[in-house]
Amino acid sequence: MREFPRPRIVVSKCIEFDHCRYDGSMIPSDFVKALKPYVDYIPVCPEMEIGLGAPRETIRMVAAGDSIRLMQPATGLDLTEKMNHFARGFLSSLPEVDGFILKFRSPSCGLKDIRVYSGAEKSRAVSKAPGFFGEAVMQSFSHLAVEDEGRLRNFNIREHFLTKLYALAFFRQARSEGRISSLIRFHEANKLLLSSHSQKETKMLGYILANQDGLSYADLSGRYREHLTLALARPPRSSSRANVFMHAMGYFKNDLTARQKELFLQNIQRYKSKKLPSRALLAMLQSWAEGFGQEYLINQSIFQPFPEDLVELCQDSQCEWAAEELFSGRP
Repeated sequence: MREFPRPRIVVSKCIEFDHCRYDGSMIPSDFVKALKPYVDYIPVCPEMEIGLGAPRETIRMVAAGDSIRLMQPATGLDLTEKMNHFARGFLSSLPEVDGFILKFRSPSCGLKDIRVYSGAEKSRAVSKAPGFFGEAVMQSFSHLAVEDEGRLRNFNIREHFLTKLYALAFFRQARSEGRISSLIRFHEANKLLLSSHSQKETKMLGYILANQDGLSYADLSGRYREHLTLALARPPRSSSRANVFMHAMGYFKNDLTARQKELFLQNIQRYKSKKLPSRALLAMLQSWAEGFGQEYLINQSIFQPFPEDLVELCQDSQCEWAAEELFSGRP
């Protein structure tokens, strides 16, 4: 069994932590709640931090010429500078974190598609934009595992979030050891997982580690981290996963019978035709790796990218490939 680090996640405090929503309520989230034993949360409520109580009068984003202001219609307060000041200070003071889970549709924490109104009083929405705190997060941390709790109701997006979150946490752990050998071990253990997401970026990561001359450890690990986040930016496509499965089968070319190879190739086609989940193929490969003592494959993170107890959070009747279309709308 793999030993997993504890990822650090900044989370909107109103989600499972405190009754600090504008109406004094707390937002339930089975996902956030289930992660509590496995991650280190850093809860924050930007609206409370700038002096608004709970319950409180609602705030809204208001168009003002070429800019957007954060207003509280009932009091006439313009909270723009206070929110921007808090966001800058809070985000710059964070320890190294691996992800964010923020409240969706919030004028402070929302990541996208928050209504912008023509006036502070009752008026029509004229456009959409990210919330003030959410926009600051995306400006500085878009390379991390960042989602809102609305999108995380989708099981496929949950899987990608967890995969990226734990990969980044593992890398943070490896990087902190200060040795290039630790980065190489990380790369070797994650090569199939990364290849299933982006073969181009995986090759670049290998190139970075193979060409260390003249680079300080900080520069080398920084370049690696940059391309690691690019590799994990989107869920893997079925065609990329199929290529990885074919590559992995090659490790058993002298061990499998002709019939076993034929059945596996047929199952790959079924997977590409959206008739079989990737978990079934991974289970076959893992069984062969254990049975034939293939240590390189046994140690690959693709078989267990995050703790086994969290797998059920990512399973329902929906098809895993739906995430490819869902991510086309991300900012």
